[in-house]
Amino acid sequence: MVDDNTLAKIKEALEVFRPQLNADGGDMEFIQVDEENKVHINLTGACGGCSMATMTLKMGLERYLKEVCPEVSEVVQDNAEDFTQQDFFY
Repeated sequence: MVDDNTLAKIKEALEVFRPQLNADGGDMEFIQVDEENKVHINLTGACGGCSMATMTLKMGLERYLKEVCPEVSEVVQDNAEDFTQQDFFY
């Protein structure tokens, strides 16, 4: 688990990144930082169901958070669709 100072840096970095999501009609909700230093978020609004959400998450938000706060190991979207559990009919 991260200390209070690191948690504050993470939350501040999320607020700096937020306008990029807002510009496309999306937003995010901070959930937690787990014991493996993974930052858990929910993407909401237009970002919640966007096909580019993973790209935004990994190449945008995760990259930025790791630059600002090297303690972050990964950013995880808790509300991501799990397409492996869906039945597809052809």
